Amino acid sequence: MVVGINTQGRLAMQGLRRSFEIYYRDHERTARMDRLNAAFVGRGATVFDIGAHVGDRTGSFLRLGAEVVALEPQPLIFRALRRIYGRCPRATLLPCAVGDQTDHVDLLVNPSNPTVATATSDFVKAASGAPGWEDQVWDVSIKVPVTTLDALIDEYGQPDFVKIDVEGHEPVVLRGLSKAIPLLSFEVTTIYRSGAQDCIDRLSSLGRYEYNYSVGEEHALQYPDWVSPNTMRERIDNLPLSVNSGDVYARRCDGRL
Repeated sequence: MVVGINTQGRLAMQGLRRSFEIYYRDHERTARMDRLNAAFVGRGATVFDIGAHVGDRTGSFLRLGAEVVALEPQPLIFRALRRIYGRCPRATLLPCAVGDQTDHVDLLVNPSNPTVATATSDFVKAASGAPGWEDQVWDVSIKVPVTTLDALIDEYGQPDFVKIDVEGHEPVVLRGLSKAIPLLSFEVTTIYRSGAQDCIDRLSSLGRYEYNYSVGEEHALQYPDWVSPNTMRERIDNLPLSVNSGDVYARRCDGRL
C-alpha cells in the first residue's frame, strides 16, 4: 500500500511531536546529558553535531558555552531545529547529511519515527524483524545534499568534539575524515554492531584512540578506565540485544595505549 501525502504529513508531525516529548520533556535526562558533555566540551570549544535531529544535544553543547555546527538533513526536522536555535549566534545550522564525499544521497525516512532516518540501507535490513523494531517502516526516500567532515573542518576549523548519530551511516561519515581529531562519539546499535566496529577500524587507521561507552539514554560513561580498540570491539560484540543503542566515545591517546 502506498501511503498518501496527507497521511505521510500527519505521521511526520506525530513523529516530530514524539521526538520533542522524548528529548525535551525529561529534565533529569537533560541534566545527565549536560554533566557528561561537560567532560568533553567547555566554553569556547567548537563542536560538530552530526545528525542533530531536534537539537537536544546541540542545546547541551550551547549551554556549556560551545560554538556548535549542527547538521540535520530532514527538511521538517531542520525547520524545527532552526526555530529553536536559529537566532543563537553560536549555532551554525546546516540542512545536509555528512558522508565520504560532497554530493547527494538518498535518505530513508521513517515518518512516524524520524529519529531513525538513515542513509544506509543495510541498517534498514538489520532492523527488519529485529526485536523492538517490528513496527519501524522506512517508506519515504528523499535526496539530500552531503558534505564531509574534512569540508566542515576546512570551513569551521578543527572541532574539539564531534558527535555522530546517523543510524548506521557513521562509518561513511568517518571515511570523509582524513586526519585524527581529539574527541568524538558515534552511535552503536545492537542490531547493527558492524557499523560501530567499522568506525573503530577507521579511527585506528587515522591515529591511536582509547574508548569508553554510554548506554542508551543514561548519559554516563560505563568504564572507570578508557579501554583499547580491541577491548571496545569485544565489549560491543558482548552487548546484550536489550541494550538496543548507546554511544561509543573515542579519545585520541597519542601513544598512551
